[in-house]
This record gives sequence, structure tokens and C-alpha cells, in this order.
Amino acid sequence: MYTEPEATAVEATLLGSLVETRDALSITHIEALGRTEALIDITTSTGDFIANGVISHNCFARKTHEYLDLDAGRDFDTQIIVKTNVAEVLRAEVNRPSWKREHVALGTNTDPYQRAEGRYQLMPGIIRALADSGTPFSILTKGPLLKRDLPLLQEAAKQVSVSVAVSLAVMDPELQQKVEPGTPDPRARLNLIRSITDAGLDCSVLAMPILPWLTDGEERIDTLHAALAEAGASYVTTGALHLRPGAREWFMAWLAREYPALVAKYRRIYGGGSYASKEYRHWLADSARTARRRHGFDKPADLMWRERKDPDSPVPGETASNQMVPNQGALTTAAAAPSQPALF
Repeated sequence: MYTEPEATAVEATLLGSLVETRDALSITHIEALGRTEALIDITTSTGDFIANGVISHNCFARKTHEYLDLDAGRDFDTQIIVKTNVAEVLRAEVNRPSWKREHVALGTNTDPYQRAEGRYQLMPGIIRALADSGTPFSILTKGPLLKRDLPLLQEAAKQVSVSVAVSLAVMDPELQQKVEPGTPDPRARLNLIRSITDAGLDCSVLAMPILPWLTDGEERIDTLHAALAEAGASYVTTGALHLRPGAREWFMAWLAREYPALVAKYRRIYGGGSYASKEYRHWLADSARTARRRHGFDKPADLMWRERKDPDSPVPGETASNQMVPNQGALTTAAAAPSQPALF
């Protein structure tokens, strides 16, 4: 179990002042830079490219609902925005002469196998468009619905590089449903991992987010790695919960209701920021490293997942402009039932 370091006094001084204006701001001129720059989504601080109405739809993206005049709370939990022609648009884009066959990451900002995919069935068209164009891709999901598309992924893997990862960090079913109500439980995700590996595909696991004082501790981390090893996972990447605007408000309100004694501890190690303290992250990294070694996860693995610090971080070694995220975006709005406020 993580033990907090002793607090030390820190003196801070405010420099500068808030810049304010009463004028309405607008774009008056656009000038080409003559060079390529990485595009960063300032809402989620990821390096993912967001365009053509395709927006994020997980906890990191709560505030993106405000782009469509929806709120980041109840609306995010009950309204799913679906781009129903995404496969057709994607096929046109990846068949442009200018397309360089850069890696496409699916699931870095939203789960492509969330419940709505069962109705709209967008992923088969997306997989075919990418494979037919010679575009390598990866999928991150916690949805067992991916098993439907395993034959397609097997065929795609004969044409291009295909990487698959599953998000699973909480082994206690009761706690998992408290944190992620309505999402697949740990047993369903372990079965998904087995199905992926049985299909001859490697399956990495993103054990994120680890929740301080709830799912950390050497025994829990060891239990998690043992179950993943038994399911056939190829590698496990572990990361602590981080709380960006939108997710922070929801999670801290949930924590106050369910585990009020932990609120002060979370405030201390997060200090008003998005990431846990350096001391906590170092402790977690050491604990996870020990568990990986114990359960045979030290063998070489796909660096795409191995070096992730969080599920939506950029693919290692690639710039943000090399990532397109053709997941469910804007055209059709459908009510999600039941509400699914989830961290991943």
C-alpha cells in the first residue's frame, strides 16, 4: 500500500495577472507556416487529431460535449454522438493520393466497441477501409463486442500491422461497477483477452486507471497481473488515475459519496492538478514492474502499448499528425441507456 511522504512547507508567489478583454474575438487572417507542426487537442491535452466532426467520448472528453451545446455532466452520461457515415468518409480519406499510410489509432479517445456499436455496426467498415488501403492500425477497447470482428481482424492482420489492447484495471466486480456502471465486468474483459489470443492475435492490457487506496497495493496489483497472465495477455501497462477537467468534477463527487474518507488523501496527492504526485507514480511503477516480472511479462512487447502513460497518450515514436481517430462522431444523436459515467 502506498504511504504518503511527510508534507513539507512550500512558499508560492503569483507572477503576472489575468488577461481579460471585452472585445469579441474572431479569426481575421490565416497564414501558411511552410512547415508541419504537431496538432494538440487543448481540451484533452492529447496529441490526437480531431476533425470532420469526430470527437472524443470517454471521461477525458467530457468537456468536448460542450462543443455541441451539451453539458459535460448529465448530457455526457446520457447522449452518444454517432457519425453514421464514418466508414465511407474514412475510405475516401485513406484512398487519397496524399495519404501516407500512417498508423491509425482507434480507441485512444473513445471506445469503438461501446454499446452503440452493436446497433450501428460501424467498425467492420472501418476495419475493411483501413486494411484495403494498406493502413496499419490499433484498437483499444473494453468491449467484448470486438469478438464479433475477430475474423475481420485476422484477415486485416494478413495485410497490415494490427495491434489490439484491452482496458482492465479493476478486478473487484462490485467496485468496478461502482466506478464504471453498465460497462463490461472484469470476467467479460478477461474472456475477451482469451478470445483475442485464441484468434492468434497478441493482446496487450492497459491496466488504467489504478485508483489510489482503492485498487493499488501490492496484493491487488499482483492479483490483477496473475489473472491477465492466465488469460494470455502479451503485456501489461499500468498507470495511475489522472483527473482532467470534466472527469475531475465527476470523480471527486463520486468519491465524496462512496468513499468520503479518501477525499482529503486524493486532494493531497493530486494537489489540484490532473496527475498524481511524482512520488505516487514512482511507487506504482515499481510495484507494477515487480508484478510484471513475477508473472512473465518481461518479454518484448508492442511498444505502442508498452510505453503508454495513459490510454489516450500518443503512439510512441509518432507525431500527433500521424494519428487519425475515426470513431463515433457527429451526425446522429441517440440516448444511451443506462447512463455510463466511466473512467475508461
